[in-house]
Amino acid sequence: MPAFDLIGVGSPIMDLLARVPDEFLQRHVAGDKGGMVLVDDAEMARIIGLLDAAPAQATGGSAANTTFNAARLGLRTTFLGKLGHDALAHRYRQTFATAGVDPSRFKTAPLANARCLALVTPDAQRTMRTCLGAAMTLAPAEITAADFAGCRHAHIEGYLAFNGALAESVLAAARASGCTTSLDLASFEVVNASRDWLFRQFKQGLDIVFANEDEIRALFQDQHTDFAALARKLASHGVIAAVKVGKDGAWIAREQALHRIEPAAVSAVIDTNGAGDAWAAGFLFGYLRGWTLPACGHIASLLGAETVMHMGPIIPEEPFAALKSRALAGQR
Repeated sequence: MPAFDLIGVGSPIMDLLARVPDEFLQRHVAGDKGGMVLVDDAEMARIIGLLDAAPAQATGGSAANTTFNAARLGLRTTFLGKLGHDALAHRYRQTFATAGVDPSRFKTAPLANARCLALVTPDAQRTMRTCLGAAMTLAPAEITAADFAGCRHAHIEGYLAFNGALAESVLAAARASGCTTSLDLASFEVVNASRDWLFRQFKQGLDIVFANEDEIRALFQDQHTDFAALARKLASHGVIAAVKVGKDGAWIAREQALHRIEPAAVSAVIDTNGAGDAWAAGFLFGYLRGWTLPACGHIASLLGAETVMHMGPIIPEEPFAALKSRALAGQR
């Protein structure tokens, strides 16, 4: 029996969370609202210096958020990524270990830890600026099949595709160790920059692909086809296609089967940061427990919906405990 149900692979980023008006983005932040852009230390410092107050902190990173939530649900998890050597890195490691994520596969570098500034506008959309710091120094040569030993499933964040050689090394090592694999497309910028690479990976074999509305449209360069049809199109590449459509729920397709996932009720949207990652955690929890795809989609929807009702990517402990009890009760 594998020691771990799930290994997450990506950048262990400390999230810095700030509420801003739309005008702040228009005046001070170049690029599209809702996207993610890599920046250097100077640009990060410039934007933070313009905020009215110091940003709040929470552990983040796409695959890291998914792994964290999967551990809270009850999966045996570990994480592969590179931490820095500062107070943020120490806090990150301790937070993961406390949540039950095995910290032994973190790598380290004598640099500042990665940070992501999430600028949350009144419509709850987040625009992200990321300084990768130590995480950026993770090199293809550091990744081997031994990193995935004893792991059943590897969940990989699409942001790794910005470093094609690293992403290739991760997927090759995961496959060599016998892991099943999932890939979250991460952002429309990632897809636009790596479409050819993504289609090559589909051919080589991926088990699950997670996409939101913008990502699936960018993947197929299609702004008009309905999302059910796009989910089927993605599934035709041999993957389980999980296409999230926000407040309208999701579509899950595998081979010829298509499932509509109804959205969970949300009382108020506070912040969408991390909602897709939580959705993936719920889905993977069900999938690795052998649930049906509709059941996987249902618990995914519950986690994603709860996440948007709180600031930051991590659901607070009390509502998470209640949510977990309700979600698992429906499967007994």
